[in-house]
Amino acid sequence: MPISSPSASALRHPPKPRPGDRVAVLSPSSGLPQRFPVPYELGLARLEKDFGLIPVEYPTTRKWGAGAQERAADLHAAFADPDITAVFASIGGDDQLTVLPHLDRELFRAHPKPFFGYSDNTNLLAYLWNTGIVGFHGATVMCELGRPGAMHPLTADSLRAALFTPGPYELRPAERCGDENGDWDDPDTFAAEPALWPGGGWRWHGPERVVEGPSWGGCIEVLSWMLMADREIQEDPAAYDGCVLFLETSEELPGADEVYFVLRSMGERGLLRRFPALLMGRPKAWSLSRPLSGEAKASYVREQRAAVLRALAVYAPDTVAVFDVDLGHTDPQLVVPYGGTIRVDGVARRITVTY
Repeated sequence: MPISSPSASALRHPPKPRPGDRVAVLSPSSGLPQRFPVPYELGLARLEKDFGLIPVEYPTTRKWGAGAQERAADLHAAFADPDITAVFASIGGDDQLTVLPHLDRELFRAHPKPFFGYSDNTNLLAYLWNTGIVGFHGATVMCELGRPGAMHPLTADSLRAALFTPGPYELRPAERCGDENGDWDDPDTFAAEPALWPGGGWRWHGPERVVEGPSWGGCIEVLSWMLMADREIQEDPAAYDGCVLFLETSEELPGADEVYFVLRSMGERGLLRRFPALLMGRPKAWSLSRPLSGEAKASYVREQRAAVLRALAVYAPDTVAVFDVDLGHTDPQLVVPYGGTIRVDGVARRITVTY
């Protein structure tokens, strides 16, 4: 059955929580809190101490291998509970796609709440978008709140604004950034903050004009699964007309060809040209299983950028694109509204989001 597309005016910002409120912490993708309790409990402590929120766990939050229906039940319970004012994902994963068929859209529509997550949580963010609810791409409990040493100040400031302050928030390039993280099984990982290097700023491409519209997008790999399964992707590409697309890649380090093939498929489907602006997240170019360094890391980043430009040249030559934005699998990480307004000013080289 086709999904009814919300218009930009129909996308609703849920009421924001206040310090002292109870917020749900769920694992709609994977129960990694059971396997890695240290970053998870660190994130819970910061949620309470630094943001004044009371985290509430659910049956599958710390359950490894929970079924799709179980995870859907936790989502329903959290959104329906009048004492819960926001919902946080503990972390991402790789099978949230299987949860979507078990969700009750009318329940979410009747009880809209801010949801925070990214990576595999692209599934749920797109689901909420199609339900008419603005979500927030970023700020998982284990990764951003549970960052070793301390939260990055830019991440914390962005999250605080997204949580508590409605209205415009200007994104700024990080002066220093990183993508290397320690092994969560090693206690020494949490003894110091991750290493950072000079950020290098954003890279702008395309016409110098101003684009403003509701946002849509997420993790490229997850969007490709959604496209293949035909889940939460509008049948009519015109549903995305005027939206600002934002994309990022994960710690799986997809190759340049894979990135191009996904964008090519979006182009062939008539999707890519619908977006007059694209924010491309700074690619993560290091993982524990593939620790690139030096020229290999720089080459990976250049090749991924070239793949995106190649797709835009064919399918969306008039799109304003900004590369190396600190969103997604980045450190620091800026929270991006999913369905909220983003203003991309190609003249003044500024990006403003509306929380």
